Amino acid sequence: MRITTRTAPRTAARFAARAAASSMVVAAALAVIGFQGAGQAASAAPQKKAPSIVTCTAANTEVTVSTPTRPINHLLLKATNTGSKPCYVYSAPFLRAGADAQAPVAWAEETTPQSVLMLEPGKSAYAGITTYSPDGEGGSSIKTLGVIFADRKGDATGAEKTLKLSKGGVFFNSAATVTYWQGNAADALAW
Repeated sequence: MRITTRTAPRTAARFAARAAASSMVVAAALAVIGFQGAGQAASAAPQKKAPSIVTCTAANTEVTVSTPTRPINHLLLKATNTGSKPCYVYSAPFLRAGADAQAPVAWAEETTPQSVLMLEPGKSAYAGITTYSPDGEGGSSIKTLGVIFADRKGDATGAEKTLKLSKGGVFFNSAATVTYWQGNAADALAW
């Protein structure tokens, strides 16, 4: 092939254009590889783990019971997270009213909260206990209250915490109920 002075500039221009295009493709490929490499390096860095949330149990939660001035025939249960991790306090507590109780105190279903409560370390949840009602049957003075936390499925978790009741005992009858865990004492006693 014979190159004339007319075709030489066109050939040189085509060659330069192809070389420039090839350089741009190589630069783009290197940029993508460099970007991916940077992303991999960033993901390889140690990640901070979010604190895991556990279930509140008698092992990581302190439980106390008190007698409020109002309403009458009520007790207030308070659960405080004493652990180092946040914990979920599920449903309502299982309560055994007295050492001889055959069944747990009924849960007041109308008090089910919108969502499960999470307790940060040092924070508390509350449950209101109605000990009796004139509509209830039987009854006796109870000196101890057994408390067991519920898990995510509504089953009992681990060991029971036994609390002594004040004034030598509290009267319970068949109408006794306990609320679901609430975020504050007023809500637990308001139903």
